[in-house]
Amino acid sequence: MKALHVLGPAPLYTNTFLLLGENGHAVAVDPAASAEQYLDLLQKNKAELTDILLTHGHYDHVGAVEELKRRTGARIHLSKEDMGGSRLFPLTEADAGYEDGETIAVDDMTFTVIRTPGHTAGSVCLLCGDLLFAGDTLFAGDIGRTDLEGSRPDLMRASLQKLCGAVTSDAQVLPGHDRFSTMDAEKAENPYLRF
Repeated sequence: MKALHVLGPAPLYTNTFLLLGENGHAVAVDPAASAEQYLDLLQKNKAELTDILLTHGHYDHVGAVEELKRRTGARIHLSKEDMGGSRLFPLTEADAGYEDGETIAVDDMTFTVIRTPGHTAGSVCLLCGDLLFAGDTLFAGDIGRTDLEGSRPDLMRASLQKLCGAVTSDAQVLPGHDRFSTMDAEKAENPYLRF
């Protein structure tokens, strides 16, 4: 597996990722940049996009989803709680939702779903090998906002405790915004992970 970082547009600069499997299949995580950026990378790497995994449904994480779906036929994975058709939650449908603890296998990649409501009702983190796609649940030294529509601070706290128990390796934390970190560093230094 090869992971490519694609930065979404200003002013939010969402961290998005294109993962390339050994056998030519690819997965996009939170594709918020222009669809052309992902399509160019797919062409360059002779890969086929088969799945789009969304950590949550906020507009700044889903900007390229509909065009990528239209042009590649990739399956969209999104929690049903985050489908709304509003400005904040623009998507209204997906090909699959998420079950807590389920695994999604694509090519040589296996993603384990960790449901982490709090930032949104349908937020998930995705663990693939030693990479944790944390969306807006966990940031380097911080956590996602809990003052937005569908956010709940009490659920966020419970989700963070669950995440700490579920990710026992020193996985690289790839958050939805800002710099990357590691799970060990966050457990040691993030004030929101002191329970």
